[in-house]
Amino acid sequence: MPLRIEHLSKTYPNGTRALNDVSLEIPQGMFGLLGPNGAGKSTLMRILATLQEADAGAAHLDDIDVLTEKERVRRTLGYLPQEFGVYPKVTAEELLDHFGVLKGIVEAKQRREIVRALLEQTNLYEVRQQKLGSFSGGMRQRFGIAVALLGNPKLIIVDEPTAGLDPAERVRFLNLLSALGESAVVILYPHIVDDVSELCSHMAIIDRGEIRLTGEPQHAISTLQGKIWRRLIERGELASYQARQAVISTRSLASGVVIRVLSDDVPGPGFALAETNLEDVYFAALRGTLAQPEQALAATAPDVIGGAA
Repeated sequence: MPLRIEHLSKTYPNGTRALNDVSLEIPQGMFGLLGPNGAGKSTLMRILATLQEADAGAAHLDDIDVLTEKERVRRTLGYLPQEFGVYPKVTAEELLDHFGVLKGIVEAKQRREIVRALLEQTNLYEVRQQKLGSFSGGMRQRFGIAVALLGNPKLIIVDEPTAGLDPAERVRFLNLLSALGESAVVILYPHIVDDVSELCSHMAIIDRGEIRLTGEPQHAISTLQGKIWRRLIERGELASYQARQAVISTRSLASGVVIRVLSDDVPGPGFALAETNLEDVYFAALRGTLAQPEQALAATAPDVIGGAA
């Protein structure tokens, strides 16, 4: 059940063009969509979640027209925004049961079985009688996933799922998302690039409403192997290097600034070849120093998307 997005566009009343002729084909599994703030990720997410209208274009989930058959989409949609409200004085079991009714699971015995299974799947069964107001950030996120999974959705959209989680909660949460990708289209809007390289079989990078790069994360990384160089410089030298080199990212240290430069050859004295990662792909794509998807990722299916950090 792939999700096909064709020539989707959206312009806000203030003139901001949030999406500009976006076309993607997202297969079943984990799909990472990366981009800076204001890139168009949230607009795309809200349109696919039937919360916002597009100006032009089309989107289909198998035989469902996402833009016109909103009720059909909602019946098969699992949506976890970055922030969501809960009733703090209600228990996890009670609220999940209530959402089950809203989702159309009207038979009480069936709903109890589904609620129990979801609480077990998200490792919340032992705290099912605990009020949601006492939940930790990680527990709240897992409860959000339980809500999103009601009705066995085939399209799951998750916005920055690990923001604010401690390392142990983050690992548990990502393992859960990975398992979900075995039977659904899962679109991940992460704030950590490594989440995409570790979890997603396909990805896309979006900036200023346009897709900059699509493909498989590991293949995207391979296109830059042997082309990323690093050097520690004095802080006062940064502007000079940025003027002369294709500096794609910088990182401040106590001893100075580490710069990463995209170059086919050694860019100068003191540079060492760096191990390429998805962050390099991401920053190079935003900088515009990578070829278009069909050129840079020719070995990848052209209708699938990718992400970076």
